Amino acid sequence: MKDERAGAEMVYEAEACAKQSKELLEELGFPTGVMSLKELVECGRVRETGFVWMKQKAPSQHYFEGTKSLVSYAIEVTCYVEKGRMKKMKGVKSKQLMLWITITEMSVDQPCSGKIRTLQYWSWHNQVFSCVCLPYF
Repeated sequence: MKDERAGAEMVYEAEACAKQSKELLEELGFPTGVMSLKELVECGRVRETGFVWMKQKAPSQHYFEGTKSLVSYAIEVTCYVEKGRMKKMKGVKSKQLMLWITITEMSVDQPCSGKIRTLQYWSWHNQVFSCVCLPYF
């Protein structure tokens, strides 16, 4: 099995990770608050493949007031990135109608229309649950 992290640019500790994740989100065209992880301890990016990961000390949750949605982040969040899109996401869930739904993809229109689209799957069936358009933060 190929190591997804080979050749990665990595940073450690909260301040350096926060700076790198903010720069990455801006580069991709996302609002910087869309990935509200807490107490980051490690972040990495493999530019050649687009693989990105962020590790935090403990799982966390964030309530997005604008969308009235609760999002849960695992200790490690991973995805593949390209301009305006995060795909093959792991470690992010959103609470919808009392169920935790895995978010597998997020995209933002280019040029920005003011909305973020999330593709959510039932984690046990791997079927599309919904496409939600969120206001740009």
